[in-house]
Amino acid sequence: MSKSMKSFASLFQTPKFQFTPKATAMRSIAFLKLFAIAVFYPVFAEASDQIPGKPQEKPIAIVGATIHPIAGETIERGVIVFEKGVIAGIGETATLPDGCVVVQADGKHVYPSLIEAYSDIGLVEINSVRASVDSREVGEFNPNVRAAAAFNPDSELIPVNRANGILLAVTAPGGGRIAGRSSMMMLDGWTWEDMTLKADVGMHVSWTNRQDELQELKQLLGQARRYMSARQAGDQPMDLRLEALQPVLSGKIPWVVDADSPEEIRSAVAFAVAENLRLIVKGGPGAIECAELLVAQKVPVIVSGVYRTPRRRHHPYDGPYALPGNLERAGIEFCISAGGRFGASGIRNLPYHVGTAVAYGLSEKAALESITLNPARILGIADRVGSLVTGLDATLILTDGNILETPTKVELAFIQGRAVDLNNKHKQLYRKYTEKYERQSE
Repeated sequence: MSKSMKSFASLFQTPKFQFTPKATAMRSIAFLKLFAIAVFYPVFAEASDQIPGKPQEKPIAIVGATIHPIAGETIERGVIVFEKGVIAGIGETATLPDGCVVVQADGKHVYPSLIEAYSDIGLVEINSVRASVDSREVGEFNPNVRAAAAFNPDSELIPVNRANGILLAVTAPGGGRIAGRSSMMMLDGWTWEDMTLKADVGMHVSWTNRQDELQELKQLLGQARRYMSARQAGDQPMDLRLEALQPVLSGKIPWVVDADSPEEIRSAVAFAVAENLRLIVKGGPGAIECAELLVAQKVPVIVSGVYRTPRRRHHPYDGPYALPGNLERAGIEFCISAGGRFGASGIRNLPYHVGTAVAYGLSEKAALESITLNPARILGIADRVGSLVTGLDATLILTDGNILETPTKVELAFIQGRAVDLNNKHKQLYRKYTEKYERQSE
């Protein structure tokens, strides 16, 4: 650490540091950012690349911000306390533990991390460079593929998305009929093992209505059931492909079907009912035309982006923008993804997809749920993340405004209580060329 940074960090040696509304100029929002650098990750000031955050060492309390628990009512000028990576208290008041670091955040907002429900982050770096694409395996049926094991923790796309409030993202394989298992990743850590929140959140399938191909799927699932019976009897060697299908057959992980048209969705639902599978529809432009069926069968939908053109010439121009609002009114459980159509490089725009949906009829409450609590519920991780509730992971963000609005900046971010660096390649280039043109204008 440089001498100046050591001097700055020395300001925070007292057991409880506090910003106050009567703070001096040094305690402005710029100071809040310096506080994050100096206290939580001072090494970042000199690093050329982001360094993962250290495990939380002291209790932290954010005081005075508008807190959006998602699972409950918004708390104006509330308090949230987290310790050892877990939320310890939340409300209008809270008891602060000894040695607590206090961040006075009047006028700010606290949200749980945004969750990207489908992407190829960590598997694809540059689409046009084959050596940086690791999103699919050879062959049509690869249920044994696990995305987490191929995840690149040093991807330059990770800090870009993290800086916009997306601290959790599904990374999913693609290609073939059964692509493999997606994983829920925390976007900070040294290795893929560090960054894995849940290794298997879904088995991803590219859907078709061709009867011969559906029969092949049916036969594979039947083979997997017979294999398990033989394994239990002790007279069957292990088959990794068939072994990987067991959690799907038992309902532990969902069957995630990539289906857009109403015909594909109806076919996928019929297949899932016949095979007793827990189904999630990903894509979903035709979901509203199957509303009664989806509600009756309790099938959730991952909407693959709002920024898209209508599927048919006769469809209304604003159909994709209005789809989430229509799903809300129809009573269909859904979440919104920005990665299904635009890949990992586009998921930083996730809150703006949702903001656009609000402009076309989605309620703001449902909008926030669609990128926090709903994906957590749909993907089976709501017992860890997705809302701000005592006992859940302290994976949250502090912003200077409404997270759905483009001018809003994420000022602090925590994953399981550890402060994470919000610097990224985009910001570095911005600072570099700002300095260039300022020098040229002198």
